[in-house]
Amino acid sequence: MPAPPPLVTGLIHDAAVFPPGNAPLDRALAEHGEHRRAWYADLVGPLLVPASGVAELVDLVGEGGELAVVVVARPGVPPEEITAALRAADGSTVTVHGVEAGWSEDWRDHPFASVPLVLEIPRGPDRDRAMTDVRDGRAEGYDVQAKFRTGATPTWPWPNEDELARFITDAVQLGIPFKLTGGLHHLVRADHAGSDGTPDPQHGLLEVLVAVDTALSDTLGVSPEDLAAILADRDGERLAKVVAGWDDGRADRVRATFTAYGCCGVTDPIDEMIDHDLLEGHGQSA
Repeated sequence: MPAPPPLVTGLIHDAAVFPPGNAPLDRALAEHGEHRRAWYADLVGPLLVPASGVAELVDLVGEGGELAVVVVARPGVPPEEITAALRAADGSTVTVHGVEAGWSEDWRDHPFASVPLVLEIPRGPDRDRAMTDVRDGRAEGYDVQAKFRTGATPTWPWPNEDELARFITDAVQLGIPFKLTGGLHHLVRADHAGSDGTPDPQHGLLEVLVAVDTALSDTLGVSPEDLAAILADRDGERLAKVVAGWDDGRADRVRATFTAYGCCGVTDPIDEMIDHDLLEGHGQSA
């Protein structure tokens, strides 16, 4: 049984230029065009572009048609670089649909606060304050949501099931939508070979979807420990049947909270959806 279409529409944002994919911008642009023309185009969201690459992208696109992008700046990137990126895209065929940046307490003061924002939540003493601040920003009328990094980087150790479960629990209880980034390359939680061939722990998309649904279904009775157990579940066949059984309304509710995630190889999860019978009527994506 296939997944309800609202569950997967626009779910996967194209992060081809980011690690571990690291595609050159010209190749990422060409491949994104192929995704946009493919049968699975409805599953793919905008191209994610580093703030430093927007001017180059504008030159590459030229007059070749409208291109939807999200400008991404990792925590620590100066806000002036983001503003310059928006200025470079202004008046071009590159349409900026949003900005992703690290949370800072002065984010409201920057010019890009007027566009849809996704703010990456830090670890440490500012974590809870950042989550609450995103909630407050939404109450003030800002189009802002949270972002959490699910994969490891040289400066960000892999967040285990307990940490991801706490983030999901807090986001649901605070009523803030969120995006995930890094590490959701596969449908099912497992240890997958990294770029150096060493198995690395990776969270699974199906587990995240079911955990979000569970948190939304019982905001008072579900604990982070309950969600951590779901995130640790490796029974992909069972999890696929769970999400395939949702109706459109339930799928809409999950996606209103878990809005999207960035993936450097968008066809990888799509192929796994086919393998788990969550998409019908097509062969492999490539």
